[in-house]
Amino acid sequence: MNKYREFIKSKEHLQSNSGFVNKMDMPMLFDFQKHIVNWNLLKGKSATFADCGLGKTPMQLYWSQSVIEKTGGNILILTPLAVAEQTVKEGIKFGIKATKSTGKVYKGITVTNYEKLHLFNASDFIGVVCDESSILKNYAGKTRQTITNFLQPIPYRLLCTATPAPNDFMELGTSSEALSVMKRVEMLATYFIHDSGATQKWRLKGHAEEPFWQFMASWSRAIRKPSDLGFADDKFILPELKTVQHTVKSIPREGELFVSEAMALDEQRAERRATLKERCNKVAEIANSHNEPFLAWCSLNDESKCLSKFINGAVELTGSDTESEKERKMLSFSDGSIRCLVTKPKIAGFGMNWQHCGDMSFFPSHSHEQYYQAIRRCYRFGRIKDVTVNIVTSEAERMVLNNMRRKEHDSDLMFQKIINMMSQFYDIKKNNYQTNEKMEVPKWLSV
Repeated sequence: MNKYREFIKSKEHLQSNSGFVNKMDMPMLFDFQKHIVNWNLLKGKSATFADCGLGKTPMQLYWSQSVIEKTGGNILILTPLAVAEQTVKEGIKFGIKATKSTGKVYKGITVTNYEKLHLFNASDFIGVVCDESSILKNYAGKTRQTITNFLQPIPYRLLCTATPAPNDFMELGTSSEALSVMKRVEMLATYFIHDSGATQKWRLKGHAEEPFWQFMASWSRAIRKPSDLGFADDKFILPELKTVQHTVKSIPREGELFVSEAMALDEQRAERRATLKERCNKVAEIANSHNEPFLAWCSLNDESKCLSKFINGAVELTGSDTESEKERKMLSFSDGSIRCLVTKPKIAGFGMNWQHCGDMSFFPSHSHEQYYQAIRRCYRFGRIKDVTVNIVTSEAERMVLNNMRRKEHDSDLMFQKIINMMSQFYDIKKNNYQTNEKMEVPKWLSV
């Protein structure tokens, strides 16, 4: 009987605890934040999928300080560009020293951006935090592999993001692999199956859905508001998000009498370029109608140039800017030195806290993650007043807009499912897995 139980136990893929019980006081954290930090420390290697504005940065800092006090080792916090400086400032606010670095290891907490990772050695750190860890989602990407390899020998690891799998559940495998819970290919083979013969499309096996969420709950926590973990929401209630659609007229394509929807990608690109001036004029009209902070998101270089030209006092942040220049512009927008910032979501759409801005524009794209993260730079907990998102599109771009909205809806459902399913497997306040099913011995063993 005991051997059978041991056999069944060996087949589980649940992440066991490799950390410690935290004894450090965390006076400046909310109760739900303390709960998450304590759970992360107990697990040793884990992920926090928390919505924007729920305090991932202070939780990372307290997690790091607790590991340092327990082990005496050093911690590396990896962040997107410009977020490193923001993290250091948050550390000062919470009384935790963190030092920004471009290659040097400092005693305690060293903070750097992902682009500088190659300048560090894993052997210098006892723990690593990956802020905005959705950077790992591209399973074939060189950056993902570099980060994953760096993490492997490090005993304490923490992944933090609001968008763990912006496109599909299968993307969760890269986080699992980074934490050494299970390799991505093993996760897919265990819980997923190819959908309709398409080798790149996977779906959860029908009988594996509950075991998969049990597996996820053993190494990650998902939260969009404190009540998701059984705590009061109180100060974490978002203001209204107002989405206003502005549609400019399209010109019929050559050989057509009427405007037709841009279906193929090349048609959509052509439509975007054909209506570039009109769309940028509409954004400028909105931005120039007041003197409040404004954030203009774009996708094309020509859109960026056009917007910065049309909007009064706008500053353009581009991919060709040096790292120091990018940082300067993002931080200048943060402190109000720049009223209007024009940039792309892939450049500045992750990690920054811009609750001071309540008005922005966005040109629809097929990337839900970019749209979500771009909006949440401003629409996040800590923002008191309403936030307005001006979606500027053209008549022929309805398909792009509809696809973006569909992905938004699907993503909301997916994140809520993660929260709901995880809460079924764990007693939130006890941090323990609670099984509701009694183990039965197979009849053939009792013969």
